Amino acid sequence: MGKFAAIRFAQLAVLAGLGLCSLPGWAAAQTVSEADLRLVPTSEQEIKLSFAPIVKDVAPAVVNVYASRKVVQQRRVSPFFDDPFFRRFFGEPGPGLSRPQQRVQSSLGSGVIISEDGIVITNHHVIKDADEVRVALNDRREYDAKIVLKDERTDLAVLQIQDEGPFDKVTFADSDSLEVGDIVLAIGNPFGVGQTVTQGIVSALARTQVGVTDYQFFIQTDAAINPGNSGGALVDMTGKLVGINTAIFSRSGGSNGIGFAIPAHMARFVASAAGQGEKVQRPWLGATVQLVGAEIAEALALDRPRGVIVTNVFEGSPAEDAGLRVSDLVVAVDGKEVLDPDSFGYRFATRPVGEVARFTVLRSGEQKQIDVVLEPAPETVPRDTRELTEYSPFEGATVMNLSPAVADELRLDDEFEGVVISEIQAGSTAQRVGLRPGDIVRAINDQEIESARMLEVITKTPPRVWRLDIERNGQINRIVLRS
Repeated sequence: MGKFAAIRFAQLAVLAGLGLCSLPGWAAAQTVSEADLRLVPTSEQEIKLSFAPIVKDVAPAVVNVYASRKVVQQRRVSPFFDDPFFRRFFGEPGPGLSRPQQRVQSSLGSGVIISEDGIVITNHHVIKDADEVRVALNDRREYDAKIVLKDERTDLAVLQIQDEGPFDKVTFADSDSLEVGDIVLAIGNPFGVGQTVTQGIVSALARTQVGVTDYQFFIQTDAAINPGNSGGALVDMTGKLVGINTAIFSRSGGSNGIGFAIPAHMARFVASAAGQGEKVQRPWLGATVQLVGAEIAEALALDRPRGVIVTNVFEGSPAEDAGLRVSDLVVAVDGKEVLDPDSFGYRFATRPVGEVARFTVLRSGEQKQIDVVLEPAPETVPRDTRELTEYSPFEGATVMNLSPAVADELRLDDEFEGVVISEIQAGSTAQRVGLRPGDIVRAINDQEIESARMLEVITKTPPRVWRLDIERNGQINRIVLRS
């Protein structure tokens, strides 16, 4: 039944072609007017063309996701205890006068069942920091759900419904086969009003300036997507999943006809990692690339700007082992065209570790095929995570030794040595000083910081003046503070 609408549209196209061919004076080179293309339905079947068969197939596998978390806040019974004069006569408030108050924060989104045993894929931002997650099917049955995997970098998460099932599921489509103009349906729970279906077309592919995830490669659609649709299904005319609805472009908070979905290829990659019971493990190239603009394309005698140019290859990396060189132009990965660094990152990062990716490279005007073994980023030195508690500019910061693995986790492109700040507590001295996660501590009072242990020792014997050399976004910033 899922292919019914597509078949009927094809039949209409054939009828339209026959009608045009039967027009008097028809010639192959003749221009067709708008009036010639308007056809009145001629049968009951044509009048009843509908997306309903697709929706009936898919809707049972699209769920509402309810996430909640408990937040504890201190609540003082009387504001008089803020007054020093009042406290002078009545003393400090007793245990019963200042007590914690528990508040529940909740969020609402959508999800898609992708297996009969109740595996659900949704957006990370829907269930972020949730203590409890429940899913509701379109027939109003509700179940508790367990968070199996969260991946902030792709804004995807995997849940497991806590029931035996079996459940209706959606099948993944090949999102790479989508074309601009294809008809798609978006199914979700906008504004919490209940399951809703909207229809549109694929407006664009490989959108990279969205700013939602680390891997900027989105399907753009004009199917109405609103708050609450996040994590819902974007399906094609065969009823297969082509994307996970994720974001909208809107100044008002409502749909303006520009919505974005994470391609099914990425969703399947994350779901596969969850099925293996591990975090998402991405391949590491060990090289940096940059966009090929018009000037570079002209210098390389390209017919148009395309591909990415290799700017650095790290020693001992998979890129070096494969024979990739600085100035190589990568134009495709596994036969899929690469247009910019974002599309390159998407093509490379969605390949499973342990396999081989084939790069199509232009070098000195010649096209070459280079096979890169897909390996995870190595932890070349132990990370030695340390939380700094001594009173110093670093109080409240968590630091660790840098390595390719740590750099990959913290989204640092090409920094593999030194000591990096991985986390900072709210309200801590480190936060007040202006330090941030991802900052690299290069030196203190002109002494190079070589390890997390060395930094911890220095904080226990503070100098009179702190002169900090902090690297951020490739720039060294010097901070001078009194002890």
